[in-house]
Parts: sequence; structure tokens; C-alpha cells
Amino acid sequence: MSKTIFAKIIDREIPAVIVYEDALCVAFHDVAPRAPMHILVVPKKPIAMLSEASSEDRELLGHLMVTAAGIARDQGYGDAFRLVVNNGEGAGQTVFHLHVHLLGGRTFSWPPG
Repeated sequence: MSKTIFAKIIDREIPAVIVYEDALCVAFHDVAPRAPMHILVVPKKPIAMLSEASSEDRELLGHLMVTAAGIARDQGYGDAFRLVVNNGEGAGQTVFHLHVHLLGGRTFSWPPG
């Protein structure tokens, strides 16, 4: 399997505007933002999509959510933000490395999509 663009960002092979990094994940601005704040929170562990995560990944998945909330607070959007995980091409996933979209700074409608 070839390296995804996210794996290349994690490995610093291509540039990104990184706003957060720890031992488990990296977060950076989306190159095609859909909101004033559009940050991708990406695990360093390569998991193609959420449906391929295992019970071993439970703590990692929780870490992504808690980290996203902290980044939203740090960016000034802690009171209102949206997290999105697309699973599979039919759901809009275009990069097959699990990632959480962190969006804020505008009003979102319900249901999404």
C-alpha cells in the first residue's frame, strides 16, 4: 500500500500548517477549508477508515476526540464546533487514513450532508 498524503505529512515529507502534535496524533489545517476553522486530527497509526479500527484502538479514538476538543478551545471555538469522520468513499472519504475533521466558526445545519 502506498503512503497517504497524511502519512507523508506525519513523516514531514510534505509541508502542512501543524497546530498540534503529540506521540499519538498530529493536527493541521485542511488545505480546502469548509469553515473558518477546519483542522484535521490524524492518528499517527495508519488506520484506513473507522470501520477498520479494532478494540485495540479504543483509547486512540478517544484521544482523537479529546484532542480535537482541546484544539477547538485553543483556536477560540471551544463553545461551538463540529467533529466529522467520513467512513468510505460513499460517505465522502477521499484520503484513506482515518482522520477527524474539526470545524468551527460558522453555523452548521442539521442533518449534515
